[in-house]
Amino acid sequence: MSNYAADSETAGTAVNGVQSVDRAISVLEILAQRGEAGVSEVAAEIDVHKSTAFRLLGALEARGLVEQTAERGKYRLGFGVVRLAGAVTGRLDITQQGRPVCERLSEEIGETVNIAVLQEHYAVNLYQVRGPGAVGTHNWVGQLTPVYATSSGKILLAHLPAKERDAVLAASTVQQLTPHTLTARTKLEKNLAEARERGYAVTLEELEIGLQALAAPIRSRDGEVIAALSASGPAYRFTEERIHEVAPMLISGADEISHRMGYLG
Repeated sequence: MSNYAADSETAGTAVNGVQSVDRAISVLEILAQRGEAGVSEVAAEIDVHKSTAFRLLGALEARGLVEQTAERGKYRLGFGVVRLAGAVTGRLDITQQGRPVCERLSEEIGETVNIAVLQEHYAVNLYQVRGPGAVGTHNWVGQLTPVYATSSGKILLAHLPAKERDAVLAASTVQQLTPHTLTARTKLEKNLAEARERGYAVTLEELEIGLQALAAPIRSRDGEVIAALSASGPAYRFTEERIHEVAPMLISGADEISHRMGYLG
């Protein structure tokens, strides 16, 4: 077989694979909407032959993602879906439990408040409330931000075991984002140690010139740091002095969310 033929075959297999994944997801969505459906209904809905729908349902059934109802030939979502959903329900709970706290703090502090979690070597923002004095319309929700240059990332890093922190930082491409970004490992470690000791992390124009922030840890029922609560604003107003002034307020808010998550400490 020529290289061209081999490449074409590989490309064709990849396309078919993606198409199968797309169809399988469509099947799950159909069952989520209808509650249950037969092979013929599924085939008609995704415009495939009945035998293809049967194979898709069989593959999903083998993984526990769908199951047959008492009435043979009808399918519904299986408990395997719950297993997958369990990976994100903790994050959903954080935003649900944190919403009233974020709304109150954004009013009290007058700046934008965010909840973020660690995702690989990034801090990703899950929820945001803009304060009454917020400048611009930047929405941080869903954004992956560098752990070493954000207050949320720093407080999450600070509470990781040393080995995990090393792995996260090794995976990060530490760049001099501004003249104030801490790129030297020794300086960053010292900064993280200070954050652990005082209970909150601070960034002073380290991600963007003119942007300053602080973050406090949110804990799970067993005391593990699972998220960060942050407040951020323009440097001309959210000064270093103001940051330290409102820190107890933010820590109190993070503690409240932690208690809502079941933490008793």
